[in-house]
Amino acid sequence: MSTKEISRADWTNFFDTFSRQHEGWLATLELFDPEVGAQELVDQLPLEGVSVSSEAHDLEDIAINFGGPAEDHISHVISGVTHVWLEKTAEGANAALEIESADKSKALLRFRSPVPAEFVDGIVSP
Repeated sequence: MSTKEISRADWTNFFDTFSRQHEGWLATLELFDPEVGAQELVDQLPLEGVSVSSEAHDLEDIAINFGGPAEDHISHVISGVTHVWLEKTAEGANAALEIESADKSKALLRFRSPVPAEFVDGIVSP
């Protein structure tokens, strides 16, 4: 796997493109907090999208939305984001997003396509 940091200046465009390409993909969201440890918040729900808040302050908030039946709809906001990394497989397909907050907590968004891999390339160009 290879990992590439996404520049803060590119976050809005990156997440717009990323969300369009991965809408409906099954996603898992894991949270890693230095004080609490690891916990899985979402397991294999369709991804609706990822977006950057429009608030004007030094640290951005990122919202991750998951679809499904109304009772399964989940929105998770990561506050004070400092870094975003995109992990790719050896073949160049997107594997996960890692999002780090100022408090050093991290969110790991892993996903898989709802269609066979040979029908999608999974590559996002920032």
